[in-house]
Order: sequence, then C-alpha cells, then structure tokens
Amino acid sequence: MRKKRLGRTELQLPVVGIGTAFVGVPTQNDTVVEVDDERRRLDEALGLRTLVTAIDAGCTFIDTAVLYGRSMSESMIGEALRQRPAAKDAIIVTTKTGRSHLGYDFSFDGILRSVEQSLERLGLDRLKIVYIHDAMGQPMAEVLSARGALGALRHLQSQGIIEHIGTACNNPPTNLEYIRTGEFDAAVIADCWSLINHIAAREIFAAAAEHDVGLVGATPLERSLLVAGPQADAKYLNRIFSPDCLAHVGKIQQLCKRYDAPMLAVALQWCTRHPQVASVIPGARVPEEAETSLAAAEVDIPAQLWEELEPMLRHFDSAIDV
Repeated sequence: MRKKRLGRTELQLPVVGIGTAFVGVPTQNDTVVEVDDERRRLDEALGLRTLVTAIDAGCTFIDTAVLYGRSMSESMIGEALRQRPAAKDAIIVTTKTGRSHLGYDFSFDGILRSVEQSLERLGLDRLKIVYIHDAMGQPMAEVLSARGALGALRHLQSQGIIEHIGTACNNPPTNLEYIRTGEFDAAVIADCWSLINHIAAREIFAAAAEHDVGLVGATPLERSLLVAGPQADAKYLNRIFSPDCLAHVGKIQQLCKRYDAPMLAVALQWCTRHPQVASVIPGARVPEEAETSLAAAEVDIPAQLWEELEPMLRHFDSAIDV
C-alpha cells in the first residue's frame, strides 16, 4: 500500500489504516447500534477476528483509544498481536489518553497511569503516537501545562516510551486551537474531512501546514453513507443528512459506477490526496469491513474520474451529536 510521511515526523503511514471505535460493536439492520456505558455490548470474539483479519490483509496502522469499548479495543488489539507475533514490529499502533468511559482526567499522574495501562493492554513497550483525546471544554492552559497532559506526555517522550504527541478531538474547532499551538506532531481530525464535509479546508489545513502537523482523517465514510450510498429510511449514527446532501451523494455514486470504481475507494483515496493528510482510519466493526477498506486503498482510480469529481465537490452541514 502507498505510504505518506506524517507531517514533521519520520513516520511513513499507509494511506488507509483501521479505526477501532466500533470494532466488535453489534449492529441492527446494518446500522451501528448507538450504545451508552450501561448498554454497550461488545462481541469480543468478533472484534478479535476483525483485527486478525485486518493484520492478515496487510494492515500496518491501527488507531485506538482508552475510551473505545471501555478500553476493550486496546485489549483486543493486544490479543490480535499475540496471535500474529510476526506482524507486531510492522504495525504502527496509536492510542489516545485523557478520556475514558469513567470521564476525563488530563492531570499529569492521570495521563501517566493511563498510558501505562494502555501499554499493558496492548502488550507493547512503547508507542509511536499518543494523542490527547477530546479536550473540548477543558482549560487549555492546564492541559498544556507541565503539570497537565502535555507535560506528562513530554515526560514519557523523554524516556523513549512514546515517540510523538498528538491531539485528537471530535470537535473541529477544539482540534484547530490545539494544532495552532505548534506543540503537536500529529492530529486525528474527525467530522471535518470527507467528500461531503470540508470544514478542515477552512482553517485546519492552514494551521497544520504552518507547523507541519501530520493529519489522520477519521470519519471519512460518514457513517457508511459514502460506502453504500443513500438508502431509503437509513439511520446514521450521530448524523442527519439533508435530502439535498443524500441526492448529491447519489450523483457521486453514479459517477463512480460509470468508471466501475467503488465509492468506498474514491471516498478514502480522495481524503489523502490532500498533502497534509497522511492517512485515513475508517472504522471496522466486522472482518469484511476491514478487508474492503484496506483493499480500497489499492484500487486504481482513473484520472478522468478525479477530474469529473472535482467540480462536484461541495460541503454539506449535518447534525452531529458530539
């Protein structure tokens, strides 16, 4: 798979990795079940099969977080790496700290404990990147202080336990403010960069370019809309798409069909055509999703399709519950 350098780091990321926010989460009628802490039901065996399948399919980049599945996502990754030990050194695993199912803790000691526990669950001695996760509404000066999250991660960095520090927020304006500080090597940008969401182009890309912050795109498939296209009566997790948006996606889908190119491949590859975006991390709930997303990175997209797509690109606002 083609790789790109992640900003000012030395890391070469594959243009498509795997996100694990929903790995092993059940579905109803092909829609991810919206679950809270009390009702969350993870199928660990399914999640493990998904991760092992991804590794067997050549995945070399997996993103996770303490928050995901009450930390069970990290545990499943650790078990997958134990089952595929030969792949352990080839796979870049990144995680996030500061937010868990128990709440928020951006204190120095809290971050140290969090990263230590992540390493134990993952079965790793060190991590390439650890992101400060969802710092929306937190006092920024405290998060960035020597006694806060950034100070703790700098301490771990000085010990060689982590190599790079990033920011990852579901809220684009918060991510932008952290990127602007120049303190971060990388950022996971969610809910702001896809075929139908161009928020990142307003200010995030310019701020990232100023400090050469490498970007990893989350939510590139808009909760599967950019995979299957508009479906009658479909419901999308945390999304409400306007009829105009759905109709426009239908037009993009028809363009892809004319060139016999999966819209999934077009949606993923388009995101990383931007010079600052090194990789995208579509979520994989089941093995088939991992396989198809990874295969999509290898699809040869005709230049004519990209040319015809360009004037069709538009931003659409959607209701997002963050």
